[in-house]
Amino acid sequence: MLKRTILVTRPQPDAQRTAAGLAALGLDPIIVPMLEARFLKPALPSADGFAALVVTSANAIRALAAHPDGERFAHLPVYAVGDQTAVEARNAGFAAVTASEGTLHHLAETVIAARPTGPIFYAAPHHQSGDLSGLLAPHGIDVETIILYEMQAATALPVPLATRLRQGDIDGAVFYSRRTAKTFAALLDNPDFDPVRRKLSCLCLSENIAEPLIENHFVRIGLADYPSNAAMMVLALAFARDQISS
Repeated sequence: MLKRTILVTRPQPDAQRTAAGLAALGLDPIIVPMLEARFLKPALPSADGFAALVVTSANAIRALAAHPDGERFAHLPVYAVGDQTAVEARNAGFAAVTASEGTLHHLAETVIAARPTGPIFYAAPHHQSGDLSGLLAPHGIDVETIILYEMQAATALPVPLATRLRQGDIDGAVFYSRRTAKTFAALLDNPDFDPVRRKLSCLCLSENIAEPLIENHFVRIGLADYPSNAAMMVLALAFARDQISS
């Protein structure tokens, strides 16, 4: 039976893990990241006085590990968005790690419930999905935000991918971040891709992530029940079964 192809738009190394999960479901994943991580080396504050570290992606942990002064924060408890980010933190040597569900608002709720006794250190990306400081300030929680990494967006589709999309050889695509979805939508903002926007099944971690695709007239949108990788795999399994039975 012919496997259905699905595009993995996540940055590496997360794309490889997602592709393995999709392949286990009987899909044929194609990895073409829409973003690439670049770690920065800003001056870091003293870790003394911080009650916790907050991170919104595994790349924050990787960027901190790559920073020459990042080790000074290793003793802090970590509040992380998503189970995989939490796993990355534990693998990096952080002992006390709490995972929230997969949005910034979920992270804020987790931190508020923990009632930290001091300010929070936020190892942040250059492009942020929301205002963490604004969410926590009404609860008396101060946040010091340091930009530790940026995600550089792809500026063009690889020619082989563009050709396959136009030919209808790609059946679906997975999107784990709003900026990834926005980048992909912008690269397909051309009348040549009108059939792609009508036919490509876009599997999205959340409604917020799906919005740039909807705004750019992608028609077939699927949303995970929860913002988690496990829920995305459930969505992908439903997609695979639908494709096979159609």
